[in-house]
Amino acid sequence: MSFFDGLKISSSALFAQRQRMNVISSNLANAHTTRAEDGTYYKRKDLVFKPQTIHDDVRGKIFPASFEEAWKKKIEGVRVEAIIEDDEPPILKYDPSHPDADEEGYVAYPNINVVEEMTDMITASRSYEANITMIETIKKMANEAIGLGKV
Repeated sequence: MSFFDGLKISSSALFAQRQRMNVISSNLANAHTTRAEDGTYYKRKDLVFKPQTIHDDVRGKIFPASFEEAWKKKIEGVRVEAIIEDDEPPILKYDPSHPDADEEGYVAYPNINVVEEMTDMITASRSYEANITMIETIKKMANEAIGLGKV
């Protein structure tokens, strides 16, 4: 693996975690939104990550039979495959005076757990920091390798 492969993998993870932070921020900002653009309640969003590969010689296999097969499947990083909406039912609160109340007086709020979203945000932040550290380490190793050539 070259220095550039490591940089490519870490930079793809940085991009994916930045997108994850954006989705989490959107969920937190809309935790009490009763009406989305389509007229229904806001639905929590989540990301689906998928590995980015160049050579997929082991396509269709979940676990490769050998280390050699796993090595042929060259991982190039991670990418966001999709942004999906949660299919959890809304939280219904009785408030007949609310403008978004249904005919029975219930208002549909998104099923967003703020503590869970904050935990996801901390996890994404830690992953982002780990990849920044990886990039810094790769840069340091490259500079030290260049320094070896000067001696």
